[in-house]
Amino acid sequence: MQPHNGRPTALGRKVVFLVAVDWYFCLHWLPLALAVQRAGYEIVVMTEVTDTAQAKCIRAAGLRLVPTALARSRLNPVAELATLRRLVRLLRAEQPDLLHAIAQKPVIYGALAARLTGIRGTVATLAGLGYLFTSNGLKARLLRPLVLLAYRILLTRGRVGVIVQNPDDGRQLKQLSGMQPVLIKGAGVDPQRFAPVSPPPGAVTVVLASRMLWDKGVQEFVDAAGLLRERGEAPRMVLVGKPDQSNPAAVPQAQLQRWHDIGAVEWWGHRTDMPAVLAQAHIVCLPSYREGLPTILIEAAAAGLPLVATDVPGCREVVREGENGLLVPPRNAEALAEALARLAADAALRAAYGRASRRLAEAEFGIGRVAEETLAVYDKLFAEISAGQVTPPDARR
Repeated sequence: MQPHNGRPTALGRKVVFLVAVDWYFCLHWLPLALAVQRAGYEIVVMTEVTDTAQAKCIRAAGLRLVPTALARSRLNPVAELATLRRLVRLLRAEQPDLLHAIAQKPVIYGALAARLTGIRGTVATLAGLGYLFTSNGLKARLLRPLVLLAYRILLTRGRVGVIVQNPDDGRQLKQLSGMQPVLIKGAGVDPQRFAPVSPPPGAVTVVLASRMLWDKGVQEFVDAAGLLRERGEAPRMVLVGKPDQSNPAAVPQAQLQRWHDIGAVEWWGHRTDMPAVLAQAHIVCLPSYREGLPTILIEAAAAGLPLVATDVPGCREVVREGENGLLVPPRNAEALAEALARLAADAALRAAYGRASRRLAEAEFGIGRVAEETLAVYDKLFAEISAGQVTPPDARR
């Protein structure tokens, strides 16, 4: 391949993006896939199709969609073996040059299927350590060592590039599994699509936009709303998103509706028009227990909004205390209410934090930078393969 702008051209090379579910790909990873496509790669998206709108989103972007079921909550061994077989069959048919798997289950199944099908290179993006590493429940404690074992077996040999989104995850995974991950800060944001607008009129509006999971701090957000009402301070407290029924930490939809009906908070449900949602916000809040690097915070930063989040991995990479927002301890509704009250009462502070958020998003989280760093991981794998530095899997036995 001849170099182009300092990088070998990707003409004729095919990348399969393997993601568990279509809405997650469209919400977080579509801009990166398009940037990779612009670099010359043919892109195939393998994901579970949940509705026609999401499939249309992928196809309208000029990407080829291959429906692939990877049920995230299922543990039936017979069904899981059938899933792996189907994935192997699909990958054999596609014969990609590179598999880019995103999140825990696609990474494990994808890395195994890549070995079985002889795919030359695999990129594994671990977008946060997820429920298994935030929960102390029995299921999480039983599965955690098995997942770490799978990581050690599948991700620590040649032909695999591992990406994490925050340094805490990188250090923990290196310590627990021996991996040497690359740090790339998030999935990237388009600073033109998410741009600052004038603050909306009316009451200060605080938005928590995410999957409706308990470990996103939804209960603490609702409790903070109650504490603020008791103090006579009444910003609009808004939840945006839907439950992720495949996640054990999903907030029941009936509970979300009840909170809305009794006026505890507003629940706007699932929204795809996030620039419009953020245009209605004065503050964006994410009291999560742990993150990879949350897209909502980098989108809100690009939109020039002040941020309130928990002082946990992922969140603290976007929220800089006293610079563009406030950090509070996790699982602490009182501290969350105090931080929100401080920002709600001070328009000048909100404006200053918002300007700092925008500068940070432009400097560190733009899709151009994330795409360049991701393509560099691809280039390194292809260079190793071309140089013959990687022993074929069959020769290692």
